[in-house]
Amino acid sequence: MTASLARTTANSGAKPTCQPAEQITTRESFNNRGEWITQAHCRNVDPDELFVKGAAQRKAVAICRHCPVVLQCRADALDNKVEFGVWGGMTERQRRALLRKHPEITSWADFFAGQLEAGQAAKQ
Repeated sequence: MTASLARTTANSGAKPTCQPAEQITTRESFNNRGEWITQAHCRNVDPDELFVKGAAQRKAVAICRHCPVVLQCRADALDNKVEFGVWGGMTERQRRALLRKHPEITSWADFFAGQLEAGQAAKQ
């Protein structure tokens, strides 16, 4: 999720343009926030829509559903232990549960990048 970027865009008065996004799946891209954050589907969404409670979270999660950088966002939120809001298609509760279940994972960025690399290798 790109709450701060969305606020910056909204406050600048400039109308953001939509470019077709390519899915970034290299290991380096997971660790380079600037590379993927501009492709997030939520970049033009009001940040208040992503920091909601209860049933409204479903709508926020839906924004992430087809986002090309959902895994990078999810890894960023998990690695930084972000407490509030919907990030990478996961609610606060889902992220807390995942972190509790897998305390052995020290880098979610590396974990997800490895999963993508393994999946791509299996397809070839």
